[in-house]
Order: sequence, then C-alpha cells, then structure tokens
Amino acid sequence: MNIHEYQAKELLAEHGIAVPKGIAAMTVEEAVAAAKQLPGPLYVVKAQIHAGGRGKGKFKELDANAKGGVRLAQSIDEVEHAAKEMLGNTLVTAQTGDEGKQVNRLYVTDGVDIAHEYYLSLLVDRASGQVAMVVSTEGGMDIEAVAHDTPEKIHTITIDPAQGFMPHHGRAVAFALELSGDTNKQCQKLAGQLYEAFMALDVEMLEINPLVETKDGDLLVLDTKMSFDGNALYRHKNVEAMRDETEEDPAEVEASEYDLAYIKLDGNIGCMVNGAGLAMATMDIIKLNGAFPANFLDVGGGATKEKVTAAFKIILKDDAVEGILVNIFGGIMKCDIIADGIVSAAKDVNLSVPLVVRLEGTNVEKGKEILENSGLPIVSADDLGDAARKIVAEVKKAA
Repeated sequence: MNIHEYQAKELLAEHGIAVPKGIAAMTVEEAVAAAKQLPGPLYVVKAQIHAGGRGKGKFKELDANAKGGVRLAQSIDEVEHAAKEMLGNTLVTAQTGDEGKQVNRLYVTDGVDIAHEYYLSLLVDRASGQVAMVVSTEGGMDIEAVAHDTPEKIHTITIDPAQGFMPHHGRAVAFALELSGDTNKQCQKLAGQLYEAFMALDVEMLEINPLVETKDGDLLVLDTKMSFDGNALYRHKNVEAMRDETEEDPAEVEASEYDLAYIKLDGNIGCMVNGAGLAMATMDIIKLNGAFPANFLDVGGGATKEKVTAAFKIILKDDAVEGILVNIFGGIMKCDIIADGIVSAAKDVNLSVPLVVRLEGTNVEKGKEILENSGLPIVSADDLGDAARKIVAEVKKAA
C-alpha cells in the first residue's frame, strides 16, 4: 500500500525525524489557510498523487507552459493561484502514464533554503534477506539519470535485521554522502531513525529525494515516498487508515474486498489462476505464444464459488480483455467449485469473449463435466502449453 507525501512525513516526524512544517489541504480555501499558518514568506505547493516526477509533470487541462505539480509561491496570492490550477486537474508524469492522475489533495509547506540535495532510500533486498540503504550525493529530480549515467555515485549499505542498525552503518551512510562535522553526526543519527521507522512500520520501500542540507547546516527530509507490506497492515491500523482508494485502480480496490490478488496489465488475455507462481508461469507462457496478459489474478488456495465468480467479473470489466485463460490446479481448492464459479460468472455477464479452461487436481473430472454440460462455448485444455496455444488461437479467430 502506498501513502501520500504528507502522510509519510507525519509518520517520520513521529520517529523524531526532521521535516519542514507543512499542512495538507483538500480545497483552495484550505490551502490559503494552511499558508497563513506557516512562517513564510516562501511557500511550496505540492500536488499529492501516488507518483513521482511531479515537479516535471504537466497538467492536461492547462497550457503546455504552465508549471508542474510542485511550485514555489512567494505570497499567499501565489499559493491560492497554484491551488486553483492544481486541484481537480489531471497531472501527467513519467510514472503516471499518459492517463495521468487527478489531483485531489495538496500539501502546502514552508520554503527551505537549500545548500545541497542528497538521495537516500531503504528497501528490502530480497536476494540477501537484508535491508538495503541506498544513498547518493546527487539527489533531486534527475536521480534516475544519475543511476543510469554515473552508477558509481550510487552507494548501497546493507543491514542484517538480526543484528540491527549499528554505529558503523550510520558512519558508512554519512561518509558515502561526503558529509563532515556536525552534518556528518546528524546524518548518522538520521540513518538510525529511518531504519527504526522502516522496521517498526513494516515498510517495503522508503525513499527520500531529496534529503537536503540547509544553508544553516541542518538535514531535512524535503520529499518522501512510502509503501507498505499489505500483509502486515493489520498491525498498523493508523497506517491502514491512510489508504486513499481514489489513487488505486478501481478493479484492484474491488478485488481486495474479495481478498483477491489482482494487478491490471496492458495485454489482452485475462488470466485467473490459483497460486502466485502458477500465475507468473501462465503469464510467461501467454507471452511465449505471441500474446500479452491483461492482468495478474491469484484467487488463492481456498477460494469459494462466490470468490471465483467475483474474480471472473473483475477480469471482464477490463475492456481490453479479448479472451480469458483460467488455469487452476485443484488442491485445497476443488476443480468442481472452480467450474461452478466459472459457469455462474459467465452466465451473469453474458460472456462474449473466448474462454479456455485448464483444470487439474482434486475433483477434476467433476469440474470438466460441469463445464461440458454448461451449454457455454468453453474450450477445455489438457495442460498449460495447450491452454496458452488455444486461447491465443481463439482470440485471433474471434478478431
């Protein structure tokens, strides 16, 4: 789960981490009121969407020369003008795609006198099972170019969770950022605070870009992104309450209500599979046969008929879907339950695209019998390779 910048800063502040003073706003009036509560005279108005590159982004509804989603304002009037241009309009960045995201929230912060910008992030290194702290002296909007053109300026410090954060980790971070004196000591302390917050909140990724050194020599978190392990949210009700469903794909939101793992993709073959590994293999073999998966959808090992029906309907709500491949290995989940769900959903939505089903496992013969007697044009497959070839051929034939 992702949260907005202002929410992430609230969480960091609770762990003693220094952030500029700022106030969230949902309306132009709230943005003006927020600015009046800040010291000024320089303010920053930030669009709050779950995507990076806001500063370089463009609004669909505004002139091409209009400023992006992060703006400096030198007066209350300029804050008001920026809020009017941003709220309700669609911001397109490198991470949103051409469709962009509508701005429904703003974050008005105090201006900062910046001497230098750095990059710092924490994430789980799945290869080693450790936490990786990635830092660079070249923070700011062009960090992707830094990673591509000058990777030697990116440094990684790994931390074993069994050992925890140690003083030498803090020193390694500070020296990698080429800091000295009091700023070096601040950085060592900050690195420890960030690790503590990362672990305590079950964070998957914490990115600070930029971490800034002010002209007074203070380190501040100027911008940050956080994403969380959804499986651990039950331990953090305060974080779970920060979820903004307007930033998520409606189909993914609906899927979560049925405890389905669903991610929309750009292809034309809808997939319904049980088990993440089998789902990945199914998507791979679809591509191997010349088509592209429209989604990742794992119905889990113990799905009910109602859950399967819901999954089927969610897939069919995607207008890009031209065919569906159901690939189920029945262990805990029985094949006849899956077949009942498929038939029920297909009848409910008046199925109009080709459907290929591969069933194997517990009660497979009962499942196949249900499909054959359904009266629906369902194509059965013997194995995964056969299923992929058949769905690609059926989609081509239908076209």
